[in-house]
Amino acid sequence: MTTSVFFGCTFIAFGPAIALFIFTIARDPLRVIFLIAGAFFWLVSVLLSSLVWFIAVQISDKNSASQQKGLLVFGVVLSVLLQEAFRFGYYKLLKKANEGLLALSQEDTMPISMRQLAYVSGLGFGFMSGAFSVVNILADSLGPGTVGIHGDSQHYFISSAFMTMAIILLHMCWGVVFFEACEKQRWLSLAAVVVSHLLVSCLTFLNPQYEGSLIPAYMIMFLMGAWAFSCAGGSLRNLKLCLTCKDKDFLLANHRPR
Repeated sequence: MTTSVFFGCTFIAFGPAIALFIFTIARDPLRVIFLIAGAFFWLVSVLLSSLVWFIAVQISDKNSASQQKGLLVFGVVLSVLLQEAFRFGYYKLLKKANEGLLALSQEDTMPISMRQLAYVSGLGFGFMSGAFSVVNILADSLGPGTVGIHGDSQHYFISSAFMTMAIILLHMCWGVVFFEACEKQRWLSLAAVVVSHLLVSCLTFLNPQYEGSLIPAYMIMFLMGAWAFSCAGGSLRNLKLCLTCKDKDFLLANHRPR
């Protein structure tokens, strides 16, 4: 039973992201490199926020429950802000890198577009975020022990897996919207990404009332997905062509770099 829970939750959490990686990134070495670099940037941002939070905990009153809860909220907010700051830094780095690649390229167009970079880097952020979120939970799902034996929710593992999947896909959407906002200097869109990231992260404080965190998180994910689709140049017409397998140039397949 524990093995079934482990593999089931793993495939729920990472299945869609792995499928996207295999079909849209794995065959292009340049995309793989940028995905790994994006994951590294996310990791550095979390290491910095963890260091600040650890120092804050050490100098605080550990016997004060309200103070410790406040520090937990502070840690989440700081982590989100640092992640978005590093996303912006990564955008600036990719902008310079793309200009260098264009200078070295024998063609007149960039070897990879900013929209592709936004998607790839967002997925890199999502993969690393998902791994940190759920790896320890998956390890515990192998046992020994029984979830809910003391009256707690029995949906802990599957709820964590679904939340992880949402976070991974949201990072991908946030990356696309964020880069598009930076390219066109739409600062309200940039703020919307940061606020939605803060909102989804703070929703986890509602656990173990999982319906209170999962339902709003998935609503935000679908809204951000539609927004990212629009930013990537999508429309109802080419979505219909894609679903009917009539559009050979849809999205990343043969996307022309701008």
